[in-house]
Amino acid sequence: GGDMHFTEGSSSAITPVLRISQLDAFELDTALEQLVWSQFTQCFQHFKPGQLTHFEPELKAFLQLLLWRFTIYSQSATVGQSLLSIRYKNDLSQAQKYQPMSRQQKLWYALCTIGEKWLQERSHDLFTNRPTESAFHKAKYLIGIISGLTKVASLLNFLIFLQKGRFPTLAERFLGIRAVFSRPQGIRQVGFEYMNRELLWHGFAEFLIFLFPLINTRKLKSRLCAWFSPLDGFKISDATLARQCRECALCGEWPTLPHTIGCDHVFCYYCIKSCSISDVYFACPKCALEVQKVEPVKLQI
Repeated sequence: GGDMHFTEGSSSAITPVLRISQLDAFELDTALEQLVWSQFTQCFQHFKPGQLTHFEPELKAFLQLLLWRFTIYSQSATVGQSLLSIRYKNDLSQAQKYQPMSRQQKLWYALCTIGEKWLQERSHDLFTNRPTESAFHKAKYLIGIISGLTKVASLLNFLIFLQKGRFPTLAERFLGIRAVFSRPQGIRQVGFEYMNRELLWHGFAEFLIFLFPLINTRKLKSRLCAWFSPLDGFKISDATLARQCRECALCGEWPTLPHTIGCDHVFCYYCIKSCSISDVYFACPKCALEVQKVEPVKLQI
């Protein structure tokens, strides 16, 4: 189901208003409010922390009133709707031409949106430290019931909106205003090339994250070192071991309890033992010789 609108001219052009366009307008309005509030708070970033906390609901309501004054009140459209070429139409009017929102509808719109948000944020402070049997406590209980009923009604209204395509919020339904296009629209074109690239990249990244832990990088490095700097028939000797005993082939420090695996390189006992236990096919990172037997270094002095 879509919406129809009549242009301000004499001709009547029937154009459906997509549900996604109406929801996009709400998202744009929410993003704009957050942006305005963040810019406003940055003006007070060098003030004492928490100075705006006590007046935050009132300040937010004031900024929203400013936006309402220059959007809904003057143009019968929010900022998000203006970006999508949408505006509100007085659905209660029986005229064939486009009729903007009436002044009463604009004022009630501000009360239903801005006033409701302010009351929700300020209600906690209004009813704290009040006697249990006082009128404030009863008012808080009544407001809680009304808020719960309103949320249920909003859910039902949204389900009806998904089916009919009109009045996504309760305020629009009760005030008799609905979104229409301000000028004839073409078919909504959606490009999926960027989305396909993102999906392809994310799939490839997940594959790499799954694959990397399965690769024995240490062994691969030792193999590459052996290919590019081959050692032809080395022979273990006391002089060679004496030179290599000054540095562990794994940690690079002075060997603690020096051990060898059959090549002419020396390792700390804990270094070579932990590596050989974690990797059955562990090879020397210097010469790529696999572990044959871990034994202590014996030197003749």
